[in-house]
Amino acid sequence: MLRWLLVLCCLLVETASAVYPEKPIRFVIPSAPGGSPDVLMRILLAEMSRNMGVAFVVENKPGASFVIGTQDIVRAPADGYTLGYGNIVSLAVNRSLLEKMPYDVERDLTLISNCVRVYNMLAVNNNLPVRTVPELIAHAKRNPGRLVMASGGNGTTGHLGGELFKAMTGTFILHVPYRGSPQAINDLMGGQVQMMFDNVPSIGPHVKAGRVRGIAVSGPRRSPVFPNIPTVAEAGVPGYETIAWGGIMGPANLPKEIVARLLAEIRAAYASPAVQERYRNLDTEIDGGTPEQFQELVRSETPKWAAVVKRSGAKVD
Repeated sequence: MLRWLLVLCCLLVETASAVYPEKPIRFVIPSAPGGSPDVLMRILLAEMSRNMGVAFVVENKPGASFVIGTQDIVRAPADGYTLGYGNIVSLAVNRSLLEKMPYDVERDLTLISNCVRVYNMLAVNNNLPVRTVPELIAHAKRNPGRLVMASGGNGTTGHLGGELFKAMTGTFILHVPYRGSPQAINDLMGGQVQMMFDNVPSIGPHVKAGRVRGIAVSGPRRSPVFPNIPTVAEAGVPGYETIAWGGIMGPANLPKEIVARLLAEIRAAYASPAVQERYRNLDTEIDGGTPEQFQELVRSETPKWAAVVKRSGAKVD
């Protein structure tokens, strides 16, 4: 009897997977509307929605270093109708930054595909009398504790990238975390804060418009969108580098058939020339790797960012 029940359950799962999806898919982004994850995922999800014939309903749930939104994904049924965004913060950084992790990445989540890789840009308020990284370092050393550095939240690469910058340059700069990049950028433009590191897709348009001044990018190469802006390393801080990444995940135990379908749809969306062009204009690299590659990325990045946390002395403010 038990054997036949198991067979019946398998048949039901296969049937459900074959017709998936039959209704709108809820998609949780654990950060604020208008930030880099929100912008990049909405581009991808719009194309996936067209291809799959169902709507993706985005819910932004910022707060607590991506924990609030991630826990929402963890608690959801494993039926493929609640998915979400997992990134360098929620999957790698939090393990060393938080005293107690409220979820276990391997046990509580299904990683589907890492989707994007982006660099950060170091930007300053237009009224700050600096135009280069050496000038910023000199200004910070002349005014210890008087410069204020915003970030899109605790544990973000903007936060940790800033802490690493401070540690490598021997500067004392006050960090103020916000509930998302858009709010931090608004205060950077208004002069309430003087500097910040943020993903190029979110800070870049404001640099292009002249609302803030970009003075360096965090990656190993210059941005093709901002070719005249040097990397932090070439601008005077050798060895400095930070790269952000993120992708799509779901709760634990998602059926393999649903994972395979979603991976195929992610790759099909990224094959669109229009999507590729939009990502290129936002200086974002497309990934679309397998679940196994996503898992390996998390495993390799976790100790790396633990070292950054330890070296920089970063804390949850």
